[in-house]
Amino acid sequence: MRAELSAPVAGILLAAGAGRRFGGPKALASSPETGSWLQRGVELLTAAGCAPVVVVLGASADEALALLPDDPRVVPIVAEGWAEGVGASLRAALELLAGRHRTIVAALVTLVDLPRLDGEALARVAGGAVGPSSLRRAIYGNTPGHPVLIGREHWGPLGAILAGDVGAGPYLRAHAAEPVDCTGLGGDEDIDRQSGSDG
Repeated sequence: MRAELSAPVAGILLAAGAGRRFGGPKALASSPETGSWLQRGVELLTAAGCAPVVVVLGASADEALALLPDDPRVVPIVAEGWAEGVGASLRAALELLAGRHRTIVAALVTLVDLPRLDGEALARVAGGAVGPSSLRRAIYGNTPGHPVLIGREHWGPLGAILAGDVGAGPYLRAHAAEPVDCTGLGGDEDIDRQSGSDG
């Protein structure tokens, strides 16, 4: 069932990395309990009410594209410079949204390597009043995680400083992002190694 949000919110699923420590691109990963990580990430964002859902690909992009649903809400892109790290991927998604989707007021961002992420975490972070100045991040105990909500007013300033393998974390800290308690909902359990080891 698709959630109803208070304002138009896009989803961003970051899935471009080569997964060197993992042993291959996580966009192609799956697990018995969740199925395809890529498909599950898309389903979580669409179920949360996000549209469009921008899926940022890079390594093995052609194979990953074949896993995506034929859904007009899902917008795959291959990030130029994806190999630089997550910063380039997030910047590419924000630039696409800023240029093509004028009515979107915020973006809900998550990662492909969070197969244990519960949809409740997305509902909490995107819930309530959302506007262009919104800035929120999920917190697990005292540990920041995903998803994060980035209002449109922040896209330009954030994009200007994104680089390498550094994502939105420093910007969220510097601008006192609102913490949203999501303890126990899996958004702090990114998986870096196969065979059940989280590294």
